[in-house]
Amino acid sequence: MRIVVAEDLYLLRDGMVRLIEAYGHEVVATATTGPETLDALLTWRPDVSIVDVRMPPTQSDEGLRAALAARRELPGLPVLILSQHVEQLYARELLADGAGGIGYFLKESVFDADQFIDAMERVADGGTAMDPAVIAKLLSSGSSNRRLEQLTEREHSVLGLMAEGLSNQAIGQRLFLSESAISKYTTSMFGKLGISDDENNNRRVLAVLAYLNKT
Repeated sequence: MRIVVAEDLYLLRDGMVRLIEAYGHEVVATATTGPETLDALLTWRPDVSIVDVRMPPTQSDEGLRAALAARRELPGLPVLILSQHVEQLYARELLADGAGGIGYFLKESVFDADQFIDAMERVADGGTAMDPAVIAKLLSSGSSNRRLEQLTEREHSVLGLMAEGLSNQAIGQRLFLSESAISKYTTSMFGKLGISDDENNNRRVLAVLAYLNKT
């Protein structure tokens, strides 16, 4: 895959580049500021990009804004966002267009190479990949969404794993259930969340977005 890495910290940027290349992928460009990031994304149109939220010149949310701007120009452009802390708003904004190809990981998770590369590849394939630590934080915050409150405990478990980006098969393996059973749970879950079977929408992304909007 062709990948853009946008991170202003040299050691982390260099480490990610080496890690990505060790897994057989190509880093076509790197960026260290928000404007550089937007330019690289629009110029290279990578198969996936790794983008830090906070970048120069102001160290606020330039990286996130660059990613959002690039996806407005190139809908569905795969982006895996890195953040130092769990920020629900960041994940919600990224998923808001319902197009998929989005991931949100904490920087500390980069050190789990297999997990990081797996997330990157899932995002490149148009899926979602949420850091398990982000999911845990959201789970602990409780729910005020009435539709989410209609879900059974098992459906909540399925939705949480779906938010991490796992396929039905992988969710089934994690919960020791058959893939067909997971399919039935997701169908029920989509119905309770009011998500119709519309080919123009990614139902899994919309379900994850509902999950992220629960607090």
